[in-house]
Amino acid sequence: MKYLLTLLMGALVVSLACKSPDGIVLTKSAAKRKLVWADEFDKAGLPDSTKWAYEVGGNGWGNNERQFYTARRLDNARVENGKLVIEARKEPFQGKDYTSARLVTQGKTTWTYGRIEAKAKLPAGRGTWPAIWMLGKASATTGWPMCGEIDIMEHVGFDEGVIHGTVHTEAYNHAKKTEKGKAVTISDVTTAFHLYAIEWTADQIDFFVDDQKYYSVRKADLGAAEAQWPFDQPFFLILNVAVGGNWGGQKGVDETIWPRRMDVEYVRVYQ
Repeated sequence: MKYLLTLLMGALVVSLACKSPDGIVLTKSAAKRKLVWADEFDKAGLPDSTKWAYEVGGNGWGNNERQFYTARRLDNARVENGKLVIEARKEPFQGKDYTSARLVTQGKTTWTYGRIEAKAKLPAGRGTWPAIWMLGKASATTGWPMCGEIDIMEHVGFDEGVIHGTVHTEAYNHAKKTEKGKAVTISDVTTAFHLYAIEWTADQIDFFVDDQKYYSVRKADLGAAEAQWPFDQPFFLILNVAVGGNWGGQKGVDETIWPRRMDVEYVRVYQ
């Protein structure tokens, strides 16, 4: 009987994970799809320039954020020990009191539909605002929120452990207080790595933490017009750590905690 139980447990493990052709271990959900893009962050130094570009500046980014986003600066974005590190630092820079980085696949790669996932450990502390999210490629011409926004993961330091998954459209967005989303509480997001993901089809977007679905938003519920559902077009991916801002700084910024960093073990896209 003990031998039989061992065999059954082994079969269960195999059913829950398998490997892609290049040896990447896939979750059960991801194994149903083809891996089309990934960054495993296995080369130390600056982020891979064939995969990532930088958005640069200190204009507040529409949210009164306090950081200046830099480009090609190891202090703010680097790969070390097999992880991408995005680090926010307290230092004067270009008229701002903080620096950080905002990496984008814009101009490199976009996707329409699929599973997009990132395994990350988040920064702790009041005033931190890390995010893993997507914007419609049309943002350069139509602007926000008509282009659409998918927040795979947002976390604000004053509310540690509460993970938000949200979409914004012209009809439904935070400026109108009509955004569509849900939060889930995960106790150790600042001390352990967790897998944040969406599964996006023509009809709905599902949100996951560690392969547990906690929210779904459906075209049938929001409406099919572009102002309601702009999610039938290419989107690019964004990784960033903001400081303060309308939401992240809602309860102030702890000036004593810096630097703070988000560590990302990998990013993978399946279709």
